[in-house]
Amino acid sequence: MRENKMGTIVIKSFALLVVLVAAYQTMVYQTMAQDAATSYPATPYPKMAPVAQYLMDRTAEITLARSAAPDSISRDAEVLVLGVHGFETAVKGKNGFVCIVGRGWTSAPDSEFWNPKVRVPMCVNAAAARSYLLRITKITDLALAGRTPDQVNKTIAAAVEKKELPPMEPGSMCYMMGKQGYGGDSTPHWPSHLMFFFSDTDLAVWGANLPGSPVLGIADPVEHLTQFVIPVQRWSDGTEDIPASPTHVHQ
Repeated sequence: MRENKMGTIVIKSFALLVVLVAAYQTMVYQTMAQDAATSYPATPYPKMAPVAQYLMDRTAEITLARSAAPDSISRDAEVLVLGVHGFETAVKGKNGFVCIVGRGWTSAPDSEFWNPKVRVPMCVNAAAARSYLLRITKITDLALAGRTPDQVNKTIAAAVEKKELPPMEPGSMCYMMGKQGYGGDSTPHWPSHLMFFFSDTDLAVWGANLPGSPVLGIADPVEHLTQFVIPVQRWSDGTEDIPASPTHVHQ
């Protein structure tokens, strides 16, 4: 989700593609973990923009949200869109999945918390909708109320400690396979991947972050949240995901 783009690379085999995407993801998520552990740097987005800049055309937002997962999943998913006071239901679902478009306060580097251009599609399963998604919607409510990043972090940590926000439900996961969207100025396009959510789980259980392992792990002890990330070869529309570069990005 973060910075540093690879140069233009010609993919000659499936094995090379896997290696490149895994390396790219490791770089991205290691930066994210470092970001979470440091104070907020100087930023080109020092304060909240007018709320209207964070909103989208309703139809376009539904389409972008659904792009997070293959059509076989997202076509029957519930879809939430962002309103002036938070996420609201735009489409009722049938299969337990919920698709949304994340904004800067949940889906970009800390320095871009207030970046109004961030649009990141994600689609969580029913277990994550009952646990992980509640944190996303809570953070969104706080951000739209004008809370600073530090205030948001402290509020979420306190809510987790008080069990006002539940621990991760077993089986919680998220599809993030959308080709479109915008992850921020430093990393406009995330690689296609899946995420799995746990509460206070040892990264070693999944063999995460070890040489040769395709599994990336991020542990946040403050929010008691452990995330495992697995890059995948294709976007939700079936086309191959090739890591982007400064001169070649996914359109």
